[in-house]
Amino acid sequence: MYYTGVQQPARVTLLGVPIDALTQAEALARLENFLKDSGQKHVATPNNEMLVEAHRNARFRDVLQHTALNLPDSTGLLLMARLRGHRLPARVTGTDTMQKMLCALLDERHPVFFLGAAAGVAQRAAEELKKCNPRLTIAGTFSGSPRSEDAQEIIQKINDAQPHLLLVAFGAPAQDLWIAEHLHKLQSVRVAMGVGGAFDFVAGVQKRAPRFIRTLGLEWAWRFAHEPKRWRRMWKAVVVFPILCLGEMVRGG
Repeated sequence: MYYTGVQQPARVTLLGVPIDALTQAEALARLENFLKDSGQKHVATPNNEMLVEAHRNARFRDVLQHTALNLPDSTGLLLMARLRGHRLPARVTGTDTMQKMLCALLDERHPVFFLGAAAGVAQRAAEELKKCNPRLTIAGTFSGSPRSEDAQEIIQKINDAQPHLLLVAFGAPAQDLWIAEHLHKLQSVRVAMGVGGAFDFVAGVQKRAPRFIRTLGLEWAWRFAHEPKRWRRMWKAVVVFPILCLGEMVRGG
């Protein structure tokens, strides 16, 4: 990778969850440093909906409070931070971070394992990313599931593959709860990152909103228009999240 190092960024707390105040380039630099380290790091990508879930789910909230890095994955986090007098400099999405990181990962000593999504999607995503970076080392792919009865098989596959980077696409909160429970059993993994629907986007299973819509912070509207069944999730992100944040401000939290 070609990003320079960066100091530990400040963190802005929203609904009890710390969010790292950094840019895309700074996030990539942090991830590069994590991969060089022999320790284990859990990276999450919180958005509005995830913070609503964490507000009511103490276990999930505790996980997000102890990650090494929480990327600000939605424009709503930036707006709510600004209302509280803080600054998150940029939206840093899990999908963009994953793609940029793997397309620039020129060190073959850091193999990657793709876990999650529907059958065959992780493999397709890995193949697409290999096109942008032929030097990328794919340690393995597996759809799997976050069910406890599947954990041992997944752990064995990952330990056999010996990746340094594990990308988990089980969706939230399942992916981060799974990482928090099992990371210490994954002998070679230095960075485990929850990436939500990133495999679907990269593999072309789901079409992502055009860049100008994402820049305007309206990706949620695009997804609702194309997936109206997601209305409950959109309600949490667009209505419940700001209400909870404003209530926290009124209470002086």
